[in-house]
Amino acid sequence: MRILPFLLSGICTAGLVVALNTQLPAGGSKTPRLGYFLSPQLGFWQNAEPVNAGFDGELKLPMLKDKVDVYMDDRLVPHVYAANDLDAYYVQGYLHAKFRLWQMEFQTRVAGGRLSEILGEERLPIDRMFRRLGMVYGAEQTLANMEKNPEMKATVEAYAEGVNAYISSLKPQEIPFEYKLLDYRPEKWTPLKTYLFLMFMSYDLTARGATADLQMTNAKNYFGFDDFDKLYPNVQDSLDPIVPKGTAYGTAAIVPQAPASKDSLYLGKGTNNSTALLPMVPDKDNGSNNWVVGGTKTKSGRPILSNDPHLGLNLPSLWYEMQIHTPTHNTYGASFPGSPAVIIGFNDSIAWGVTNAGRDVLDYYDIKFKDSTLSSYYYNGEWVEAGHRQEVIRIKGKPDLVENMAMTVFGPVMYDKSYKNISTEGKYLAIRWTAHKAGTGLQTFYQLNRAKNYNDYLDAISRWECPGQNFAFASKTGDIAIKQQGAFVARWNRQGDFIQPGTDTAYAWQGMIPVTENPLMVNPVRGFVSSANQMSTDSTYPYYLGAANNFPLYRGIIINRKLAEMNMITPEDMQRLQADNYNVFAEMARPVLLRNLDENGLTAEEKKYVDILKNWDLRNDINAKGATVFKCIWDSLEAAVWGDEIRKSQLPLPKPDASTLLETVLRGDSSFRFMDDINTPGKTESFADDLLTAIKKAAPHLKQLEAENKLEWAKMKDTKVNHLLKIPGLSRLHLPIGGGEHIINATKETHGPSWRMIVHLTDEIEAYGVYPGGQSGNPGSKYYDTFVDYWAAGKYYRILFLQQAAAAKHERIKWHMSFTNS
Repeated sequence: MRILPFLLSGICTAGLVVALNTQLPAGGSKTPRLGYFLSPQLGFWQNAEPVNAGFDGELKLPMLKDKVDVYMDDRLVPHVYAANDLDAYYVQGYLHAKFRLWQMEFQTRVAGGRLSEILGEERLPIDRMFRRLGMVYGAEQTLANMEKNPEMKATVEAYAEGVNAYISSLKPQEIPFEYKLLDYRPEKWTPLKTYLFLMFMSYDLTARGATADLQMTNAKNYFGFDDFDKLYPNVQDSLDPIVPKGTAYGTAAIVPQAPASKDSLYLGKGTNNSTALLPMVPDKDNGSNNWVVGGTKTKSGRPILSNDPHLGLNLPSLWYEMQIHTPTHNTYGASFPGSPAVIIGFNDSIAWGVTNAGRDVLDYYDIKFKDSTLSSYYYNGEWVEAGHRQEVIRIKGKPDLVENMAMTVFGPVMYDKSYKNISTEGKYLAIRWTAHKAGTGLQTFYQLNRAKNYNDYLDAISRWECPGQNFAFASKTGDIAIKQQGAFVARWNRQGDFIQPGTDTAYAWQGMIPVTENPLMVNPVRGFVSSANQMSTDSTYPYYLGAANNFPLYRGIIINRKLAEMNMITPEDMQRLQADNYNVFAEMARPVLLRNLDENGLTAEEKKYVDILKNWDLRNDINAKGATVFKCIWDSLEAAVWGDEIRKSQLPLPKPDASTLLETVLRGDSSFRFMDDINTPGKTESFADDLLTAIKKAAPHLKQLEAENKLEWAKMKDTKVNHLLKIPGLSRLHLPIGGGEHIINATKETHGPSWRMIVHLTDEIEAYGVYPGGQSGNPGSKYYDTFVDYWAAGKYYRILFLQQAAAAKHERIKWHMSFTNS
């Protein structure tokens, strides 16, 4: 039982000399009330699920209109058959709560800035950040908007009622383990919590391309714009965009005009002002791969869609697999515990998958207030009355903290004198974020679940606003497509890359790009569509996409290369491609390194590692030592080139992308001054000098890894799937898996493919899927991490997509749950 190791270590830490019903500090957090936690009748022991546990049941839930049958297969995936949609979503809410209650509530507490209620004041910085970012505000706007849509209002309310039906049925001993550990209780689920969870996903995927504004401003002010533009360019020489180069675009409906003060006031040539930094930023590589191959390239003559969203690797998993069958639709895929519908999946007519667009949808504006009351601010030549919003943060064992936020024409003021850090220097920074706008994103998935064709797909995704996504599509009729969809600002060049003046309309958004002008590919002659978070278009697209460092480059290159070469494709080919470990960045970079290396300056030991690099097959496979050597040398090289300048900054700066250095060297840019070490006056270093220094500094680290038996790639990378509370005993550690940055199999230490799905659109759909977790969120269940080893090995499960009559007698169906209203 996985909870036992943590329990024993917790007891050793806390000591058994304490009163059993008192919480005491332990390792920076709180121990559970041990009397309750250890109680044989109520405590954690009751969460141990027998290996042969059954899940049959007959449940009477008065809110249902008709009978609902749920058949659970051998992987604990529910197949839900309901006579109407609202009953289906009611039961979906019940099942999410039954198997993932703590996870779904904990995630909404994070989003809503409510961790301090259960974990104490040490979580206050995160709570304050999310409150002041406007997470609750945005969720409230979306809730109010969706309440105007009777169909969506009923859907979300039915889901909430199902969650609450399960919560009300819970006996004290059945409360999930983590509640007992942290000593709190489940609370009623509300529609607002669903929208808070979706706000968190907006934040998680927006931050990659938007909260960088703060660090980008630091970098622009520190380096000056001309050098900044070389370090963080808005073009990439090697780009292979989602929509191929050379595509003709029509005349833009909106032609944004840059203010006359852009060069002096905004780009700040000659200025050196500092700015703020968010205290919590998600993984820069939150992204994904998706692609569709058309029938002209497949063995069957039918499309195959593949998708693997790259997110944080956690237990319980972000995803919960299920099938929902009603008279209006028959859908299968990955759902979000906390939200109705299937998010990524397929039905009996189409399949869809998503990747992050990386577009900038959040801007910061520097506001000038009249005085410290923040009651009015200067805008368009006059003092304008500010709105105010109060957020109350409850803190366990402490008085409440009240956040008073000014509201402007742009949005909430996140940073002011009461909420600042060392680098804000008294600035008042307001946020304009498309997620604050009343959204309809959940309706996108509601409609995709029911879509029958290409036109239905286009209509469904037209509802999507934030964050921007690349929606791939395939149908049984043979259509394939990909469209980048979101509420995108029509920007002038470099608008939104930095904090903008907020004293007038000069820097305000001038309009949103019409949906019809968002990048789109339909049934291309080349026979496939794909995206891997790269720029969606080349520079001929009439709108500014954002700084190139928002967009990873190399996965898109290798995916498009491989798909172009492949024919007679099968689902097994797509499985191998999703798990492919070839490093195309290293393919481009290694010749540059070896061409500029003077081996006469190396010791025998240093040459040994260079030889490993030379003989490497460019695959980041589990046992590959060359992958480790390459990464260590490249990281050391970047430190040699950038480190001397960046270390002198008093403020955090973004590291330039790997493509910046590689493409600069490939271009032979002699004006690139960063090769020279500013700490060695009187000497001018070249790229070759920096490379030699990098190898000499990397060699001792490589020697240490070798001594620790960690020179092989998987051992050095050390992938893990952490429990959400970062408890080792509840996590899966030291997983043998290859992949990494720039690679189709984008698995890093704690981040990677969170759901792999392949759908073959034959008459009887053939589909495969796997994610790094299990269907149960209970650490005491054998279904807690069932899929992790399969996922790490690059294996897939054949998905059961069944009609009810077949489900009732299928050999892989193990349990039946019957839901009735009486």
